[in-house]
Amino acid sequence: MTDLVRCPWGDSTPDYVDYHDTEWGVELHGEAAMFERMSLESFQSGLSWITILRKRENFRAAFAGFRPEVVAEFGPDDFDRLMADAGIVRNRAKITATINNARAVAELDVPLDDLLWSFAPEHHERPATIADVPAVTPESKAMAKELKRRGFVFLGPTTCYALMQATGMVDDHIAACFRAADAVTAR
Repeated sequence: MTDLVRCPWGDSTPDYVDYHDTEWGVELHGEAAMFERMSLESFQSGLSWITILRKRENFRAAFAGFRPEVVAEFGPDDFDRLMADAGIVRNRAKITATINNARAVAELDVPLDDLLWSFAPEHHERPATIADVPAVTPESKAMAKELKRRGFVFLGPTTCYALMQATGMVDDHIAACFRAADAVTAR
């Protein structure tokens, strides 16, 4: 860790420092990349993000690089393999949801990127402090509702907002964070 001012959560462990400094809030695109983040945010529900972050490479291996077209074909043997994999979070509902959501991606009439990014707000106020960061927004509620309508599961408004933050749809680096200064100078 350095003398840089970070969002408080991003200044605790080396894993968080790296994630905060290089990934969180950075604009992300691509079907597999977006499906991965969507899936990992679902797996995080009820757990610490550090648990998911430290198991991310295991998740990638277990879920075929999060290529939705491959995961959509997972059957009972794959499910059993995943439930036996101590390298990931072995939660029956979350594993089932990930496979289900891969199948929902296959049914989309628009690219996953376009669907998810259609909920990015045109204007988003940078939070002054961590206390100013919302858990849900009207956009995350709308995203969750539309995903549910399209057959996705385990993606409520809070999880959708975390997805929006992680993929740069919103920039919630607090005002004092060095990443907020980077965002201002990048414009």
